[in-house]
Amino acid sequence: MNSDVFDELDRQLVEALQLDGRAPFSRIAEVLGVSDQTVARRYTRLRTAGAIRVLGLTDRAALGEVVWLLRVQCAPDAAVAVAEALARRPDTSWVSLMSGGTEIVAVTRAASGEDSDALLLRKLPSTPRVVGVVAHCVLHEYFGGPQGLISKSGMLTPRQIERLAVPVRPSGGRARLDDGDRQLLAVLARDGRAGLAELAAATGWSQSTVRRRLAELRADGVLYFDVDYQPRRFGHGSTTVLWLSVLPADLAAAGQAVAEHPEAAFVCATTGRHNLLAVVVCRDVQALYQYLTTRVAALPGVLSMETSPMIRQVKGPGPLPSSPRGPARRVS
Repeated sequence: MNSDVFDELDRQLVEALQLDGRAPFSRIAEVLGVSDQTVARRYTRLRTAGAIRVLGLTDRAALGEVVWLLRVQCAPDAAVAVAEALARRPDTSWVSLMSGGTEIVAVTRAASGEDSDALLLRKLPSTPRVVGVVAHCVLHEYFGGPQGLISKSGMLTPRQIERLAVPVRPSGGRARLDDGDRQLLAVLARDGRAGLAELAAATGWSQSTVRRRLAELRADGVLYFDVDYQPRRFGHGSTTVLWLSVLPADLAAAGQAVAEHPEAAFVCATTGRHNLLAVVVCRDVQALYQYLTTRVAALPGVLSMETSPMIRQVKGPGPLPSSPRGPARRVS
């Protein structure tokens, strides 16, 4: 088997973990129809090889946070260093270098307008070799968060999905987190399957309290689990950001339509001239061309489109994995 490509059981396991990142191996094994030992062995192999990471992440809407999509223009010799500096910030995710090597696209979350101002108005513009910053505020998310692209793979049957899915009740407003919650979430952001003993040690709570609080945070929609993996292992070789300008009357319909596309990994409405953003993952550039000239061409109300192929992902959905790094430019 090609070590760069998941086999069918690997893909089933990844989709199962996307549905419930903390599901016991015994339950996943029962749903997939294999042994507990097989699931444990597969997970350990994939995690040890760095092929997947299960991450416990927070929902920005449940916490009342503001999310910004940043397009940072840099001098050609500075883009990598600036991207790596952005990636080290705890408030960023999905930091990528785009085609041409001078543009960075990143997502940043802020608890308040003041926090947004600090990064967007002072820190980034004053960073050496940054020549321009454009920020789009996320207004509505059509697909993303707990809905990972893997959920469109069709590897699990509707019955299997039903058995693994975790119910979420509608949020009753902005969630309030205390210091213990923040310690709990910090550990889960690095390892969504961290054991109860580790979580209890980090929070100072008993294991029963940890178990109860985990259930509450998940049921309220504050905490969800995502699987970070390399798209090429699913046969995908081309990741592209689409910036679409859509007539306001057609924005919701276009966003919902793109969210249903099997190629769409993330879709949201934003402020700015380009008011609909989609991250699409295709097998290769020929498949991307086919997608743009068929599915995208059929969308209602599209006035213009800009495509930005990704050449390198510097940071994914969670914190950077621990690894030695050399000096880089500072954005703090």
